Order: sequence, then C-alpha cells, then structure tokens
Amino acid sequence: MNEFENNREPLPISTSSSNGLSQNNIHKINMSSEMMEKSCGCQKNNESSMPKEKPSYVYAIGRIQPRFPNMSIQKEFAQAVGRSDTTGLTDGETLRNILAERQSRYLARKMCWVFTVDGVNTYIVLPRDPIDYELLINALRPAPRPTDIDVIIGVKGPIAPVEMCNGLSVPIVVFDHMYSFDVDGLIKSIPRPEKIKEEQFTKVAEEVFHRVIQLHDNAGNTDEQRAVNYLSVRYDQIYSTVAYMHGNDFSLTSIEAHLSRLSGAQKIVNVILSFTNRKTDIVEKYSTRVDVTEEFPFLVTALSPYYDKYF
Repeated sequence: MNEFENNREPLPISTSSSNGLSQNNIHKINMSSEMMEKSCGCQKNNESSMPKEKPSYVYAIGRIQPRFPNMSIQKEFAQAVGRSDTTGLTDGETLRNILAERQSRYLARKMCWVFTVDGVNTYIVLPRDPIDYELLINALRPAPRPTDIDVIIGVKGPIAPVEMCNGLSVPIVVFDHMYSFDVDGLIKSIPRPEKIKEEQFTKVAEEVFHRVIQLHDNAGNTDEQRAVNYLSVRYDQIYSTVAYMHGNDFSLTSIEAHLSRLSGAQKIVNVILSFTNRKTDIVEKYSTRVDVTEEFPFLVTALSPYYDKYF
C-alpha cells in the first residue's frame, strides 16, 4: 500500500532555539553529561548495571495547531506581517507564508506547536531534527478543513513547563517523523477491490477511518492505540475487508486490540475486527498482528479469519 505522505521540497532552516528549549542546548547538555561520566569514570556501578527505562512512544492521529507562547512573540509576528505583502491572503495563508519565509523562520522555532486529538489539546510537539520545522509549517493549510489530518511518530517526554506555551500543561512529544494528508486523499490512495464500486468503497473507508480516530481517548500513546493507528494509515487490507463484509450484509461492530500471548522480548499486539450479520446475528472475526516494540510499528501477520480461544 502507498504510504500516505505529503512530500514537499525541503526549505532551508536554521538550527537555533525553539520555545526557550534549544534543540542544540538539549543535545549539548546530554552530550556533556555523558562525556563527563566517561572521562572521570564516575558512573555508579549500580546505575550502569540497571536496565534503561524503555521510551514511551507515540503514534498519534490528530491536528497540528500553532499558537503564540506569549505576547512578545505575537507582537513580533505582527511586525513580520507588516513587512510583508499579504493583500488578499486568508489568515491561514498569511501565517504559513510568514513562517515559511527565510528571514522569519526564527518565529517558527519560537511558536508553540500544539497537537490536538479530536479537538482536545494533547501534546506540544518539537522536531528532533530542526530541519523538520518544515513539516510543521507545511501542516498549515491555507484553507483548513475538518478532514485535514496530521500524524506524528515520536517519543513522549515530560509535561511542558508553564512558560513554554502560555500555561498549557500537556506532555511534550519529540517527533522523528510526521506527515499530513486529508481523508479524501487517503481514501483515493487505497487500492480498491475490483468487485466493489467506488462510491461504496469510499463510504466504507471514511466510516472506518473516523471510527478509528474516535476510539475512546485515542491519544496514540499506548501499544494498542499505536497498533490501531498504524493500521488505519498504513494497511489498506483493513478497508478492503470491511467493504467486503458490508457487501455480505455484515456490520463492523467492534475494533479490539490487546497484547498477544506471543509477546516476549517483542511487543506484539493483536487487532481484532468483529462483524455481526444484520439478519442472523452471526459474528465473524478477523485479526492481524502488529509489532510495536520500537518507535515504528510494523505488520507481523496479514489480516485473516480469527477464532476465539477458550484455553
């Protein structure tokens, strides 16, 4: 299946600080502490022998929204607008154009980039590589629509300090990858089964995608949520199977995810789709397995019929 990414030509980006949390300074602090420990041989034996805590990964589907962290940045942005020709532009176009300008790129690094899930402020996001501020800027649509979607893949950190985003206290996510698309574009990129009409398939795919992103508290920060979110944007067989079952008069009645019994050193999540016949109430299930051990999930087994185990 095609990866649903919106690739654009890279824009030149400087590598100075953002939101008062300099990427370079963070790196220097980490490097200096590591070098100091190595040079002086002062690592504690008990610490060196302890296993490192596993990072908390995020694979979230939502929307990117830039905000001014304080009045100073808002006034600075207004001055940048005054120096530019914005006649006839929408507010969205003006914001995107200003932040994309080379001479105003420092403002992009100073903005507070909020990631919302189902309209709720969920994360403040920062790129691990400063060049990826380009991705944040490209996520700003000239004419935003409810079907616009952003996906972030990264590592969840601590709660943001109050001064970082005008008092907003949500976790920080440092992302390694991000891409943006609209639901219509996603559906058009999915290979449609020959026996299913385009109109029918489009309706089914839209319904499935929206059901996934509206799952209860789906912030994309648990193994189960990451697996489901990965499948919804990277595995077209999910949509083809639901369309096929609809054609046989079955309703999609539930989407479940839980750690597989096969999980050991690797974290494997079973994702189970349950279908109920609209006339007979017979239930049929399909399942697939996703490895979520590391930051980037991947498919372990293809979607296939699933039978409940009672032992």
